[in-house]
Amino acid sequence: MNKKEEIDVRDMTIDDLAAVFHLGEKLFTSEFSQSMYRTWDEYEITSLFNTETELCLVAELEGEIVGFALGTTVEKQNSAWKYGYLVWIGVRPGLQKGGAGQQLFVEIRHRMIEQGVRMIVIDTDADNEGGIKFFKKLGFDKMQQHVYMTLNLSKPKKPRKARV
Repeated sequence: MNKKEEIDVRDMTIDDLAAVFHLGEKLFTSEFSQSMYRTWDEYEITSLFNTETELCLVAELEGEIVGFALGTTVEKQNSAWKYGYLVWIGVRPGLQKGGAGQQLFVEIRHRMIEQGVRMIVIDTDADNEGGIKFFKKLGFDKMQQHVYMTLNLSKPKKPRKARV
């Protein structure tokens, strides 16, 4: 039996929160993306788990959590469309390309369709070549780049000279 067949994708339970959090800590570090505008923290997981339970999934291999997918839906005013947003998806290093990520995506996609979602949106760092390749393989296209800027408030700013 190959690893793809052994992976079980299921609903995340409250007992899974710690394992998902610690796996995310290993995956979504500052080395992964130094300009990531969202941070991986326990509040994001618990918030999604409390509001979007049916879109919080884990992948299990031999009783151990090896991956997760966390999503949400968005309805915009004056729009007939309901959007799905795949907020986080991650698979333990060494098992990435073993099918767990694809199985997680297929299940969350199915659940979003059942909720009336017409388009799924993801975002990733422009340098995340593996992630971009993964999402393209799943059918995502129309990749758009956007300007993302930061202002580090912890660095003292030199005062401007007053004009006379």
